Amino acid sequence: MLIQSIHYTFAPEDGDRVAGIFKELRDLSRQEAGIISFDVARSKETPNVFALWEEYRDEAALRAHMETEHFRRLAVGGIRELATDRLLATVCPLE
Repeated sequence: MLIQSIHYTFAPEDGDRVAGIFKELRDLSRQEAGIISFDVARSKETPNVFALWEEYRDEAALRAHMETEHFRRLAVGGIRELATDRLLATVCPLE
């Protein structure tokens, strides 16, 4: 299993717009065979800050996800372009 934890910060005026993009990305990503879970959360205190928790079966599943049309359109062409900050950690569970 491979886990990605990603925190994004956006301009305050982009928070609601980005929430819609994240919901679409979440819903489409959850349909992928190699994804175990794909969750998105929004900060209550700072509503322009979002956190993603993504669990993949393996590295191949992560690569397959990154090649999907919805990832390219919503993450690369939407979320990443609007983000003012992005912090990514890719981890594996302890054995």
